Amino acid sequence: MANRYLFIIIAVLCSFSQGLAQYPAVENELDKKVKAFLKDNAENWGDMNIPINDGKILYDIIVENNFKNSVEIGTSTGHSAIWIAWALSKTGGKLITIEIDKRRYLQAKSNFKKAGVDKFIDARLADAHDLVPNLPGKYDFVFSDADKYWYKNYFIAMDPKLVIGGCFTAHNIAMKASGITEFLDYIESLKNYQTTIDKTSRSGISISYKLRDK
Repeated sequence: MANRYLFIIIAVLCSFSQGLAQYPAVENELDKKVKAFLKDNAENWGDMNIPINDGKILYDIIVENNFKNSVEIGTSTGHSAIWIAWALSKTGGKLITIEIDKRRYLQAKSNFKKAGVDKFIDARLADAHDLVPNLPGKYDFVFSDADKYWYKNYFIAMDPKLVIGGCFTAHNIAMKASGITEFLDYIESLKNYQTTIDKTSRSGISISYKLRDK
């Protein structure tokens, strides 16, 4: 019986420590504001937003690689963009995020301001099919989380704009949605990219680093 109670206590403590580990350490007032906003709204991120764990994955990739110029394809109401922008606040970067639905776009902009990260985000109301191929400049991080059947096209459009050492990530890779397999087969066949799938994400996130130009 004592062993059983010990097991329960350990399980609760592990669960508690994992919950704390979901969020980065607070280092300044912005961190405090963003973390408070995310925690207060932790149960309110429906509407095709990513889960907390996946937000932390994106945050870590950006901070660890010191990425600065980011693009997000598919804002929804802003959960992933807040995580990305939070990371970019550490590296001195900025995010362009694209959303086609006006209601979600306006809600996202409101969320960015409440979270305190709006100055790190250039939010655009547009059709990514049109905007992504015409984005000028170079980028080091891309997060694709829009229409799955267009993933391959988004990647092909962003590939020439992605710097060597940059990273293209895509969400919901575990889904059987149309286009996912085609996208994965294509990107995994490229010799100038190294692609892995993050196993800690239940939704599945593909992470592809550009090793060199073709």
